[in-house]
Amino acid sequence: MAKLGRDVLALLAPQAGERVLDLGSGDGALTEQLVLAGCSVIGVDSSAAQIAGARARGIDARVAAGESLPFEREFDAVFSNATLHWMRSADLVVQSVFRALRPGGRFVGELGGAGNVDTIRRARTAALARRDVDANSLDPWLFPTPQWYRRLLEHEGFEVSTMLLFPRDTMVPTDMAGWIETFAQPFLSPFDTDARRAVLQEVTEAVRPRLYDAERGWSVDYVRLRFSAVRPAEDVV
Repeated sequence: MAKLGRDVLALLAPQAGERVLDLGSGDGALTEQLVLAGCSVIGVDSSAAQIAGARARGIDARVAAGESLPFEREFDAVFSNATLHWMRSADLVVQSVFRALRPGGRFVGELGGAGNVDTIRRARTAALARRDVDANSLDPWLFPTPQWYRRLLEHEGFEVSTMLLFPRDTMVPTDMAGWIETFAQPFLSPFDTDARRAVLQEVTEAVRPRLYDAERGWSVDYVRLRFSAVRPAEDVV
């Protein structure tokens, strides 16, 4: 994810001396690039294990929820990569980010957009339905359309300058079962070990024609939503 975040980091265009919040910083691999750019950076993540990894890199990292950030008018920019689609209460997240920014501050990020991992989601939904499990009730993701996300940002007071939805099929370093067990764990939660194995096998075979290449290996059909927005320099009352 850190390697794939380089383009959205370029959109942020961090400047030396800026105070930046990395929302969903994970283990800090991408946060380090902000530090190297000369920014004063705080990383936040909901995972204590990931925060421990970021702190091991020497990053000021804290456990916090995106829906209730403990900051007010403190940052020149809030940056987020591959994290916001895990926060289903998007309105609370955007409100929280708005509060954390100084007037004139920018919110720049990339998340899964409409159609993200659609091949896998359809195969997963079918596999669970055959076992009388509603996949929607277990879905941890929010993959918005650009129109929906723009309206949300503008409703909360942001001025949107960039909103781009684009496909990005991405090779993965593991097999499909490994990807699902890492990134789609909630869908396996109703099952014991044997049933999990059966679901993984079923989904793997269903997506193989679209996502497997004998020479290159497995890919995932990512669709990304990249955006940039600004908290107005003068707040509207």
